Amino acid sequence: MTIRLNEELLVNSYKTLDGRGANVHIAGGACITLQYVSNVIIHNLHVHDCVPAGNANVRASPTHYGWRTRSDGDGISLYGARDVWVDHCALSRCADGLVDAIMGSTAITVSNSYFSHHNEVMLLGHSDDYLPDSAMQVTIAFNHFGIQLVQRMPRCRRGYFHIVNNDYTAWEMYAIGGSANPTINSQGNRYIAPTDPNAKEVTKRVDTEEGQWAGWNWRTEGDMMVNGAFFVPSGEGLEAIYDKASSTDPKSSALVDQLTAGAGVLGGPRDNGEAAAYAGVNYAGVGGGGGGGGDAGGLGYGYLGMVYGSGGNWSCRAELTLQLTSLFLAFVGLICLHPL
Repeated sequence: MTIRLNEELLVNSYKTLDGRGANVHIAGGACITLQYVSNVIIHNLHVHDCVPAGNANVRASPTHYGWRTRSDGDGISLYGARDVWVDHCALSRCADGLVDAIMGSTAITVSNSYFSHHNEVMLLGHSDDYLPDSAMQVTIAFNHFGIQLVQRMPRCRRGYFHIVNNDYTAWEMYAIGGSANPTINSQGNRYIAPTDPNAKEVTKRVDTEEGQWAGWNWRTEGDMMVNGAFFVPSGEGLEAIYDKASSTDPKSSALVDQLTAGAGVLGGPRDNGEAAAYAGVNYAGVGGGGGGGGDAGGLGYGYLGMVYGSGGNWSCRAELTLQLTSLFLAFVGLICLHPL
């Protein structure tokens, strides 16, 4: 099932978009927007080839519609949203970002998803000067960052970010970037650098001199560095500093293959149909970046109140999903979102 939205799908609070049991693609038109809402799950969807839309009346609820200005063409856009879980999705080739969270969005988990074929993958934070994003907390866990990705996996501003047990199979510029003093806690990931000798660094401090970023709290702990990848840490390295950027106990990076084996859409092609091995990479790898990750259970209940993990007890997720109101995507796409 492919749903081509004429205008943005404006999701209300306490809703679940659940694509299990059907091969659902949101593609070729506008995509998903969460604006000033909370308690939303987006699960098991292919989201790709999104384009800008707007300058039209768009229905925001069964009882309200209003004028929307031009959107950016993000795959999933969070604007002042909180308590959001994006899980087991496949995202690629959108006009702007694949996942963007701005304007005070917080309590966000992006897990078990498959990213490919895109330049600016994930933006977390509106601008360096936007102070409300200082409270942003985001967990990026158990994802596969695949072929033909360039940068921003993620790109962070202010806030607190836990990047844990992901698989990065090369990038063209950098993997993790930031500005305006974000706290970044990288644990138990595998970083496979590209063959380009000038692009081996995992990290990038965007438009900032070393004298400014030397005190930012960025750490690597138990990460596996492959093919010459290296992470440049900074800050004091004190454990208490990372409390707000620690949402679940990491597993060892040696288990990343197992932890991300189910990343992407369940029950069909896990990506958007274009997976391929990255050529010219030495996959042997060596460990690096500090002590080994922890040995937590398959599912964890973290600081942000989300549930994540690959495999394990799915009843926890099912119970959480059933507590929220299900939204039939086809019905919304065909009826609710046409301009009035």
